[in-house]
Amino acid sequence: MKNLSLATLLVALLQVQTYALFEINENKALLENEKNTISIFKDNVKSVVHISNIKKVRRGFFMDLNPMEVVEGEGTGFIWNSDGYIVTNFHVVQGGSKFTVKLHKDPKEYEAKLVGTEPSKDVAVLKLIDAPSSLTNVKLGDSKELQVGQKAVAIGNPFGLDNTLTQGIVSALGRSITGIGGVKIFDMIQTDTSINPGNSGGPLLNSSGEVIGMNTMIFSKSGSSAGVGFSVPINTIKSIVPQLIKYGEVKRAGLGIRPISREELAYYYGIKVEKGLPIGFVFKDGAAADAGLLGMTQDRENIYVGDVITAIDGKSVDSFDDIFNILFEYKIGDKVEVSYIRDKKKAKATVKLEALKAR
Repeated sequence: MKNLSLATLLVALLQVQTYALFEINENKALLENEKNTISIFKDNVKSVVHISNIKKVRRGFFMDLNPMEVVEGEGTGFIWNSDGYIVTNFHVVQGGSKFTVKLHKDPKEYEAKLVGTEPSKDVAVLKLIDAPSSLTNVKLGDSKELQVGQKAVAIGNPFGLDNTLTQGIVSALGRSITGIGGVKIFDMIQTDTSINPGNSGGPLLNSSGEVIGMNTMIFSKSGSSAGVGFSVPINTIKSIVPQLIKYGEVKRAGLGIRPISREELAYYYGIKVEKGLPIGFVFKDGAAADAGLLGMTQDRENIYVGDVITAIDGKSVDSFDDIFNILFEYKIGDKVEVSYIRDKKKAKATVKLEALKAR
C-alpha cells in the first residue's frame, strides 16, 4: 500500500509539474507576442504621419474674395525616405488645395506639396516643403511572401486619434477590389485588422515591422470597421512610388490598341464573342501593328471581328481591367507574348511594349 501511495504521489507531482511547465511556456509565448507587437509600434510610430487635406472655399452670396480654408478630410501616411517623401492614398488627398502633416511627438504642422498620384491604384505621394533632418523612413517588406494567417499590424489615425495601433491577421490574399479610379486593383490583401476612417494611407506591417501593404478601404454598411479591410500590396506601391517621385506620374506600357468589350461588341454590332478581349482598333506604327495584330474591319455590308486577346504571358485576359493590371507590372520596351484568336484559330505574337498614349 505504501509503495502504491508513493507511486500515486509521484504521478500526481509529475502531472502538476507538466501542467505548471505548460502554463509557463504558454504565458511566455503570449508575452513574446506582446513584446513583438510593442516593438513593431515603437519602431514604426515615428514613421507614420497624420495628414490633413485642406480645401479653399468661398462663402456667401457674393463669394468672399478671401476664401476660407477648411479641413476636407484626414488620413494617414508613412515616410518613404529621409528626403521628406510621404506615401498615402489618393482618396486622402483628392480635391485638396493644401496639405499639412503632423509628425510623431512634434507639435509643428508641416506643409506638404502633392508630387503625384496614381488614382487607379489609390496611391499618392506628398513631399514635406520644410522637412526636418531627423526623419525615419519605414522598412519595406515583400508582399509576394505573405501567407494567410500571419500577423498583421496597422498604425494610423482613425477618427483623428493619432498613433493608434490595431492588430489582426492576413485574412486572404489576391482579392480583386474596384478602387476609387474605377479600375480593379488586383492582389489586394484582406485583413481583419481594425481599419476605420482616418486609417486610410497608413501602413500594414508584418511581425518583422516591415510594411506589407497600405490600408485603403473597408467593407462596411456603417462606415466603421467590420473586420473586413483591404490593403494595397507593398510590391504594387514599390512599382509606383519611384515613378511618381521622378515623373509626377506613372509611365505605363501599352500594346498600341484600343480594345472593345464583348458587351459593346454585342450591343452595337450584334456580334457575340465567348471569351477574351476583342481588339477594336490597332494604331498605325504601334506595338501591336508591328507584331501583326489586327483590329475590327468593315466593308460596305459587314463588320468583321479582329483579333481577340485571350492571354498575355500566360495570364488570362477577359476584360480591359485584366490588360491594365497585367501590363502595370511591365516596363516600356519589355516584350510580352500575346495569345489571341483569329478566325476561330489560336495564335500567338510577341509584342514590344510601347509608352501608353492618350489617343
